[in-house]
Amino acid sequence: MSSPLKVRIRTVLKNAGSLQNGVDALPDDADLHAAGLTSHATVSLMLALEEMFDIEFPDRLLGRLTFSSIDAIARALIEIGVQDEAA
Repeated sequence: MSSPLKVRIRTVLKNAGSLQNGVDALPDDADLHAAGLTSHATVSLMLALEEMFDIEFPDRLLGRLTFSSIDAIARALIEIGVQDEAA
């Protein structure tokens, strides 16, 4: 089962990620870009994550690797200071 943080990331992905086959069946380490996450959708995802968690991604984390998987997004959010706990 995914952590509370990853569940919240999946919620944002469902709304902003525009994945072709949805996010429910994807493992946490699945390549989101291979699953259909476009550059435009990545920007929408980043903005939605910033809004949900009331954070701002620093320039050093604004790369393709940060948004490559749910695991990668969770690591970046934890690095920024988001707690991996229920809302």
